[in-house]
Amino acid sequence: MSTAPPSAESALPESGTSESGTSESGTPVGGVAEAVAQAVGEALAGPLGGVAGRLFGEGWEGRAANGLGFLRRRLTGEYRIDEFGFDQELTEQVFLSLMRPLADKYFRVEVRGAEHLPGKGGALVVANHSGVLPLDALMTQVAIHDHAGRHLRMLAADLVFVLPGVNELARKAGHTLACNEDAQRLLESGEIVGVWPEGFKGIGKPFAERYKLQRFGRGGFVSSALRAGVPIVPCSIVGAEETYPMIGNAKTLARLLGLPYVPITPTFPWLGPLGALPLPTKWIIQFGEPIPTDSYPPEAADDPMLLFNLTDQVRETIQHTLYRMLVQRRSVFF
Repeated sequence: MSTAPPSAESALPESGTSESGTSESGTPVGGVAEAVAQAVGEALAGPLGGVAGRLFGEGWEGRAANGLGFLRRRLTGEYRIDEFGFDQELTEQVFLSLMRPLADKYFRVEVRGAEHLPGKGGALVVANHSGVLPLDALMTQVAIHDHAGRHLRMLAADLVFVLPGVNELARKAGHTLACNEDAQRLLESGEIVGVWPEGFKGIGKPFAERYKLQRFGRGGFVSSALRAGVPIVPCSIVGAEETYPMIGNAKTLARLLGLPYVPITPTFPWLGPLGALPLPTKWIIQFGEPIPTDSYPPEAADDPMLLFNLTDQVRETIQHTLYRMLVQRRSVFF
């Protein structure tokens, strides 16, 4: 695999343009943005107003104003990104808006236990991983934003940051490299951080092993939580396993492409691009009671036995919750 990108130690700029408000080519963008916003606004206020009202219903004026304001800020660079590359406005206005219909209408995600997520301060959300593609992580991000009013900062595998296009999008959506240093810095700054310790072993496991948790690694996520003194929130996700039932793995092709696996499902590759569509399963995301870590001394993060015990406690909590949810589930799709 290619060398992973540097962690967030190399800070990114805090705005989309230079301090002078010009693009990289030196062309003033403020005047262009104002002209575009004014032209669109006048069109909506004039002859297009009635049509827009019929198409978009009540309150369209406010939504249009927000959209024009967003467009202006993107053109002028009047937006901020943090040192990890997280673009909060772009995430809220575009990314989450695109993911929300998938969560609400397609997978019909039911969120339970959102009250266990802290209203402020750091927390580490640890979840099971499954489904060939990491859709479960994206749906968890939507769930935490919509039910707890906070942004989930996900720790992603280094493969995410070497894929062209995906790298920049992931950074802007709040993802960062899955390393203890970045995780600890985010937790200490009061962020909710998400980790999926099964990694590719989880999302790439065969359908016959669904809802059987894979190994959780060496407990690096527990070490970060202990050093930051933040609670660990177990998260159990049911429904993602059946979106792409993996009945085989084209290992030779995977090695040639440098991928951890190339899935074979009942629909892919047999139906071509149509086979890449996930099945519309019914999802449940359950947040469990937090496991506190602030009572441990600072040196506890270096105790391998404590790390093992806490890691095992988190894993067993998620596994038992999954079994209980599966017993209660009446249908995969309804």
